[in-house]
Amino acid sequence: MDSMGNKLLKAQSSSGSPVLGSKAKNEKSEKAEPAPKEEKRDSGGAPKPLPDKKEPERSSSTGVDEIINESLFKHKVTKDDFELLKVVGKGSFGKVMLVRKKDDRKVYAMKVLRKDAIIQRKQVAHTKAENFILQRINHPFIIKLNYAFQTEGKLYMVLDFVNGGELFYHLKQEGRFPESRVRFYAAQIACALEHLHQNDIVYRDLKPENILLSADGYVVITDFGLSKELKPEEKTHTFCGTPEYLAPEVLQGKGHSTPVDWWSLGTLIYEMLTGLPPFYNQNVNMMYQKILSGELKFQSYLSESAKSLLEGLLARDPEKRLGTKGADEIKQHPFFRDIDWKKLYNKELDAPFKPLVKSDTDTSQIDVIFTAEKPTDSLVETNTLMGQEGTFANFTYVAPNAMDAPEEASGF
Repeated sequence: MDSMGNKLLKAQSSSGSPVLGSKAKNEKSEKAEPAPKEEKRDSGGAPKPLPDKKEPERSSSTGVDEIINESLFKHKVTKDDFELLKVVGKGSFGKVMLVRKKDDRKVYAMKVLRKDAIIQRKQVAHTKAENFILQRINHPFIIKLNYAFQTEGKLYMVLDFVNGGELFYHLKQEGRFPESRVRFYAAQIACALEHLHQNDIVYRDLKPENILLSADGYVVITDFGLSKELKPEEKTHTFCGTPEYLAPEVLQGKGHSTPVDWWSLGTLIYEMLTGLPPFYNQNVNMMYQKILSGELKFQSYLSESAKSLLEGLLARDPEKRLGTKGADEIKQHPFFRDIDWKKLYNKELDAPFKPLVKSDTDTSQIDVIFTAEKPTDSLVETNTLMGQEGTFANFTYVAPNAMDAPEEASGF
């Protein structure tokens, strides 16, 4: 699940879903070793430092299969309702294409996944969870799911097309950001994480590769393939994420919950301010050891408020970590004293940087290795799916705002 404009979902996520191609690098390495400064980082196959104490993944208590969309029948769409414009990303499960809806002429990013690959890689639960979570969430700084549907052999998710590029791409271009720009991005990400946590969702994959910039300069979080619903006070033991961003409690196998997202936010802020994560090492085992017990070092140019914020977010004890008692702990920190949170949410603040995009179909931030490919939706041999007909039941979805869209081209 890679990005838009640079990555809509990841270039090669743990679940193998396709992503928007980044100009910085076409695909992530299949190995989950910490990447050098210029490379993307994989989130799915992080090497385990300890024996796996993984608990069985539980089904969502309000699972996808409980959602009934029959009342939306006349509004649902098919692939024939969209004009394929460009390929903007690829992965082991399929591809992401820039598309235009034929009736209202709106452009979207259509993520196309092969069912056989998802089943073979045992990513059914993650794929369904991502679909269900995106159905539930509506927030200005989180990618929006507009439609979801399926054919015999494929799944389709139609999301907003965010074409300003990945935060990863811009960070690698510039080396590091000034504190004012970091504050602007971090405040939005904190708001998005707060919203997820209020809805009992732990994100678990925060990193520059999963943050997109929109044309207005605001951020959008994408790729929910590792997200999980957790009841209050519940913990999960699944070992997953990107090595550089793993919280100590994940490495220790003690069980983790929403505080891992605040650790990742601290790691992201540190990387935006300095150009590298705080405990980075090309040797993954040494990096894990540094995450567990290494000294948190600060460059001389960091402000005292930035150092204080990072010390709070990167507290190794999740009970003492800033944000564990609620996002207000973070919002009220001196680092964010100049943020008007209401204006930020309403996008009324001037962005410190706006990507150079000329239109809503501009793909200049996406690698030509993808955009040069002819956009097609090939047929899939479905013999291998015999007996799997109900695996993705109730995957179909239409966002409430899409109900008002014209119906002439819907085919119903």
